Amino acid sequence: MRPVHLDHRSPLVLDLYDLGRQPGSTRPVRRVVAAPGDLGTGVIGIPAGADLELDLRLEAVTEGVLVTGDVRGRAVGECVRCLDRVDQPVDVRLQELYVYPERQAAAAADGDDDEDLRELDGDLADLEPALRDTVVTALPFRPLCRSDCPGLCAQCGVRLADHPGHAHETFDPRWAALSGLPGSDETKEEG
Repeated sequence: MRPVHLDHRSPLVLDLYDLGRQPGSTRPVRRVVAAPGDLGTGVIGIPAGADLELDLRLEAVTEGVLVTGDVRGRAVGECVRCLDRVDQPVDVRLQELYVYPERQAAAAADGDDDEDLRELDGDLADLEPALRDTVVTALPFRPLCRSDCPGLCAQCGVRLADHPGHAHETFDPRWAALSGLPGSDETKEEG
């Protein structure tokens, strides 16, 4: 992917100038950044502006710069069964290769144009797309407040965890014709 012009002051942009291009040179990066907006799904995500801890290792390789490390934060969402708040830790492993622009151009000339490769913008790497891909795919598809959450009553909406014996008397309309027969509960009450 061809990067847009990046702002080196952004906390999610890594300045790789001092790493150099000598394969094997490494540098640790540890920082706390504000989470970008829309870092999640419709039911759970890391709120915009919330703290994200980045503990990364940058390594120069022949093709570019390999970024590996851990990303930690807190996801907030809604239980899909009872709609209560879900607040859970997120601790994911990030690994992304940022290729040198000339390496990407050489691969394209050879007919090996991989659109999924992230390209460096000079000495800058945009961490946000890789962060988004890693964090969002690690979030639960159907978040639960607890694994045995009974949810809500389908008829009245009461939280079943608060009322474990909750039930509604159901009447099957197919048996309605039998209610008028002698000996049924309704005919005993009338008599």
